[in-house]
Amino acid sequence: METQDSHVNSDETKDPGAATYGNFINYYTFNPPENRLGLIPEALLENLGLDSGDEPVLMLDVGCNSGDLSVALYKHLLGKNASGSKLHLLGFDLDQDLILRAEASNPFPRNIQFIPLDITDDAESQICLSSYLEKHKRSRFHLCTCFAVTMWVHLNHGDTGFKSLLARLASLSDYLLLEAQPWKCYRSAARRLRKLGRSDFDHFKALEIRGDMAAHAGQHLEKHCSMELMQSFGNTSWDRSLLLFRRR
Repeated sequence: METQDSHVNSDETKDPGAATYGNFINYYTFNPPENRLGLIPEALLENLGLDSGDEPVLMLDVGCNSGDLSVALYKHLLGKNASGSKLHLLGFDLDQDLILRAEASNPFPRNIQFIPLDITDDAESQICLSSYLEKHKRSRFHLCTCFAVTMWVHLNHGDTGFKSLLARLASLSDYLLLEAQPWKCYRSAARRLRKLGRSDFDHFKALEIRGDMAAHAGQHLEKHCSMELMQSFGNTSWDRSLLLFRRR
């Protein structure tokens, strides 16, 4: 997730844990797409049975930043068939400047769309995403990806926001590919924010959901959101697990 403040402190662009909402204008210089793509099978769509039939396959990327990973994942999953594919990807972020950058560098404008949107704004996101789905005669996205977003929602919206995010993602998707930041990233983000002389995260000290964040996310999805863990693709170089869930 990104911030609405487009005037990012220069120190924050170099530090992956300093910004209040995870807004890094050069995010992919220190965490390039390859860190995740190396773990995600190129045949993922085929493995999930999403490459059969003629209907469009809809993919949602939550907190897409400047779109580098969105585009790279789209190409990764399609290989030589990236142009003119039936796969349609919608990426969104609440930072409008990053969305403008994503749109400007989008090599597949017919199949990939980027929009400014805040996933924590239930009313706005419901209207916008429902409208997109209705155009394709779908009630949910076939595949939703959420990379390194959970911590920022958790820090800024508390335990309730964390659980609401997971429920929202589950309601939007048949399959959910989730990367949740580990607890050590929370501590680092709070410490780096204080070093910049800024106020601490509103909810950090009051959070009751702590520890193994990937496990907490998985438990909530399975117990309360009608999802089940299908596969773990292992950990990235930043020690973050990539977990694939499916709707029960």
